[in-house]
This record gives sequence, C-alpha cells and structure tokens, in this order.
Amino acid sequence: MSFCKWVSFVLIIHLLNSSQISSSSSSLTSNEFSQIPPKFLALAKRNDFFDWMVGIRRRIHENPELGYEEVETSRLVRTELEKMGVSYKYPVAVTGVIGYVGTGQAPFVALRADMDALAMQEMVEWEHKSKVPGKMHACGHDAHTTMLLGAAKLLKQHQDELQGTVILVFQPAEEGGGGAKKIVEAGVLKDVSAIFGLHVTNQLSLGQVSSREGPLLAGSGFFEAKISGKGGHAALPQHAIDPILAASNVIVSLQHLVSREADPLDSQVVTVAKFEGGGAFNVIPDSVTIGGTFRAFSTKSFTQLKKRIEQVITRQASVHMCNATVDFLEEEKPFFPPTVNDKHLHMFFKNVSGDLLGTQNYVEMQPLMGSEDFSFYQEAMPGHFSFVGMQNEAHSPMASPHSPYFEVNEDLLPYGASLHASMATRYLLDLKTSSPNKSYQKMNFDAIVGSLYLPTRRNVILQWLPCKDQ
Repeated sequence: MSFCKWVSFVLIIHLLNSSQISSSSSSLTSNEFSQIPPKFLALAKRNDFFDWMVGIRRRIHENPELGYEEVETSRLVRTELEKMGVSYKYPVAVTGVIGYVGTGQAPFVALRADMDALAMQEMVEWEHKSKVPGKMHACGHDAHTTMLLGAAKLLKQHQDELQGTVILVFQPAEEGGGGAKKIVEAGVLKDVSAIFGLHVTNQLSLGQVSSREGPLLAGSGFFEAKISGKGGHAALPQHAIDPILAASNVIVSLQHLVSREADPLDSQVVTVAKFEGGGAFNVIPDSVTIGGTFRAFSTKSFTQLKKRIEQVITRQASVHMCNATVDFLEEEKPFFPPTVNDKHLHMFFKNVSGDLLGTQNYVEMQPLMGSEDFSFYQEAMPGHFSFVGMQNEAHSPMASPHSPYFEVNEDLLPYGASLHASMATRYLLDLKTSSPNKSYQKMNFDAIVGSLYLPTRRNVILQWLPCKDQ
C-alpha cells in the first residue's frame, strides 16, 4: 500500500470516529454518568413504552417455539428492529438475529437475549396462554427477548450518545441446543470487547438484581442410555432378563457418584429424569431407556463424572445380564461450560445496577447448579451474567422456571430493558473516558457497510476499498 493511500485511510478512519463523538460525551462528570441508568428507567416506565413491551411479550408468549424453530419469534424481532431503523443480520445460527446500534465502529459491546421455549404444557389459565399444545415459555425467554428489544429502542433513541457500537444478540436454542455456541462460531462477535446477559428470577423482589464474581452456574451435559434384556411374562421372570430391575439398580448406583466419590466441597449433580419402558402390567419389556443430566463447576470433575456415568451404566447392566449403550447427545445437546463472570465486568455491573436501583438492591448470590449456554460467549470474550428480580411481595410466591405454572411479572420489563441499555451505554463511555486516545485496530466493515443508518460512510469506504491492495 502506498504511503498516500495509508494516510488517506487513517484520515477516513479518524473522520469516521470523530464525527460520532458528542462534544459533551467526552467531558461527562461522574454525576452525569450515574444519571444515565435512572434516565433510561424513567423512559422505559412511560405508559406508551411499557404497554409496547407488554404487547410484544404477550405475542411471543402465545406462540412459543422450540430451539432452532424460532421462525415467527425472529420475524417479530426483525419487524420491530426495522420499525426502529436498527440494522441487523439474519439468519445467524439458523434462526438468530444480530442487530447493530451506534456508530458502526469499534469498540463493540454485546447484549444477549434467548428466544426459545420449552416442550411442556402451560397450566396457567389466562388470556394470553400458549396457543401451541405442548410448548410453553416456562423460563422467561419471552421476557428476555422483549427486554432486549426495549433496550434497542432506548439505545436507538440515544444513538448520538453511544461511543461505539452495541451488538444485539437475539439467540436461538438456549435450552440444551447450544445456540450460543453457534453464534460464536458464526464469527459475528469476533471484535466484541464484552458481552452482558440477564435472566428473570422469582427468587428476588421486583427492582432487585443478583450476581457474583467468578463461578456462577455449573457446566452441564446430558446422557441417555438404552438397557436391553429379554422380555417375557411377568409371572415367569425366570424366563426373562428384566431390564427394569437393571435400570433401577443403575439409577441407585449413579447417585453414589456424588455421595461417595465426589469431594463434598466440589459441588456436583447427577440426576436421572427420564425412565421409559414397558406398557403393560404383566409384561417384562425387552428394553428400558433412561436419561438425565450431570453438572459440575470444574472441567476435571465434569470429565470424571462423564467417564464414571458410562462405566456405572454399562457395568451395572452387565451384573443383571443386560447390555447397555450410552449416548451423551453431544451433537444435539452440546456440553455447556461453567458460567464464570469476569471480575472487572462484575464490578462494572455493580456500579451500573447501583446507579439504576440503589446499591441496597444488589444481592450477592451463591453459585447455582443450573447451567447457561451464555458460558460459550464467556469462553470467547469477557462476559457477565446476572439475574433480575420479579417477585411481587404482595402476592403469593411465583413458580420457579421450568414449571408449567411459571409466570412473568411484566412490571419487571422496564428494569431489564433499562439495565441492558445502561450497561451498554456506560461500558462504551467508560472505554472512551479511560482511553480517550485509544486507536481501535479491528474494524467491523461488515457491520458498517450493512448499516441502515450509515449510507454516506458506506460509500466512502467502498470507494476506498478497491484500491486497498495497490
């Protein structure tokens, strides 16, 4: 590249960066920084804004879709982004949507929401109950998607204040499908400096948040085993080889892996939640299928559990003269790593959430054996995951996630939307303030060229690009 071309390129990049910097942003006081979250919360609580979010959440709730089937959900997301004038990429990771708000330039910060539902029948009777038999938003992903759309609207309305680009990740298939892994593999987040995710919870009051530094959620995997014997009449068990008896002993033995082999200070879980076999009261079946999940906070413990689960199943089956095969379902349900929060991002989260809700409404949580595929993002970049409360103290305790009686307190929607928007805005401003002269080498030209709101810059860049190899 000639010297003049290089100088021209540097000049263009400088102009692209400087043209989006508000004269006041670089000189914001700490008090002005702290006022950003309350400002977003007040906007999100406005009647028109709140009613819009409630309407979206209920539309998603009525039409739940399982992992990688979120066709209508992603269509709704794209429609709302288009109304806002927010550019996006679709499809990503089968049904995912990636939106862009801001300058189209580095630095990049990402916000993530999951979109998929669960395969269970809703038991809550209300006007907006699931219209799809056997499918339900029983984990709050409908609220997560809604809150990220709310954040997108807040951010778009304050786009001139963004000192970089916010990437909106509407992710498919969190419930065992590893949608986050596919998003990472798609390369759309390769230049991201940090990513934030949140989850609703009935364990906290409305207006409270919770998280922790370091290990937050366990790594997890699934297994399924077929135990085969020899069917026969239940009155003549001596002529059969009973796989139900073998499977029963397998299940009991699996519980010993944690109670007798694991260090009591190293939290682990093995749970058999599936048992299928036989269809008559007086017939011993030929085979039985069992399945379950295993969890641990360290890779070493997780690997050891996996090894011992296979050994126990196959060898216990053999004791009862049965054969057994074990499938860990890694293709359709990839192993989730532990969710581990970045130390510096956790301090940042506490500061922002404190400004939004008051420091007294932050609750330090203990690690949980639940798992989250948000951990795939954290393997690729610094990340932080947190929980947002929705329990109304005036009502009876709400059902926990994955219950057919699970409900969402829609009053939490403004809190999640404003927290998302505040985290992204403050993160970019903090970067600008702490490193005002930092030169970002990585440029996401794909995002810039594809942006709906950067037509002039798109032309400038395209005019220069054909000469880049001269």
